[in-house]
Amino acid sequence: MAGLRNGQELMGRDGILTPLIKQLTEAALQAELEAHLEFDEKPNRKNGFGKKTLKAPSGSFELNTPRDRAGTFEPQLIKKHQTYLSDEIERKTVSLFGLGMAYQDIASHVAELYGLSVSNSKEPAETALDELEEPVG
Repeated sequence: MAGLRNGQELMGRDGILTPLIKQLTEAALQAELEAHLEFDEKPNRKNGFGKKTLKAPSGSFELNTPRDRAGTFEPQLIKKHQTYLSDEIERKTVSLFGLGMAYQDIASHVAELYGLSVSNSKEPAETALDELEEPVG
């Protein structure tokens, strides 16, 4: 919030929300890959990252997209060749960090993005939240 007080814009390329949305999107994609590798019947593993520029209502940013060796990973949140992040995803992403929101509520929002049910198992939604260890600075 200090950025807002210092006159930094909320939206746009240098806005406060853009790095947050980038970090959440990358964490969700990483969680998708982890889930894919866990349930893949053939031996497979991570194979680095690709880069793509993603346009979002809050501004454009470069996204690191995870890959697998076998080339069988098909992300669902940001599909291959997709270059635009929908307004709905962005709104839900921002809502994750509402004040006083419980962990289960945040997991429910991420699960809703994926069309998953939130259960006791470690779904991609929960894995994505675990990936968010470093604060956006």
